[in-house]
Amino acid sequence: MRHGATEWSESGRHTGRTDLPLTVAGRAEAEALRARVIDREYALVLVSPLQRARETCRLVGLDADAEVDDDLCEWDYGDFEGLTTVEIRRTRPSWTVFTDGSPNGETPAQVGARADQVIGRVDAVDGTVALVAHGHLLRVLAARWIGLPPAGGARLYLGTGTLSTLGFQRETKVVQSWNCA
Repeated sequence: MRHGATEWSESGRHTGRTDLPLTVAGRAEAEALRARVIDREYALVLVSPLQRARETCRLVGLDADAEVDDDLCEWDYGDFEGLTTVEIRRTRPSWTVFTDGSPNGETPAQVGARADQVIGRVDAVDGTVALVAHGHLLRVLAARWIGLPPAGGARLYLGTGTLSTLGFQRETKVVQSWNCA
């Protein structure tokens, strides 16, 4: 699950490590997800330490057994924290976080390595795992799940307050559903 909307996600500002709360609309998005997940059984629930993810986890009713996993933090945008893509491209016209990363922040390879750590935890669990985290991190995680490099996440749009399912078709890791509100 991607957390519900924040003031910065609504305005298109890159929100990495800035710890913003959900907006009223973001809380409503999270509450709407509750009906889709509350009756499922989870062997493990992992959540980012940032409040927007933890609040989403609470509002969907999965916080009682949730474990905070620092590897689920959003991309560290470094010098680009709080800026919009339009603002960044005034000085770096072809910039994209998925290929360029951020100065004084994380590279795509570093985010991919964190995603791989989470996938390793998921692979070790017998049963369904819920992850509650952030847009760019989850896009990279899904790309890594299906064997793509971190840059593959650029092709997986993910809105706020959405549910996606990664799984298997036989032994092959697949995206079963994506960006469902």
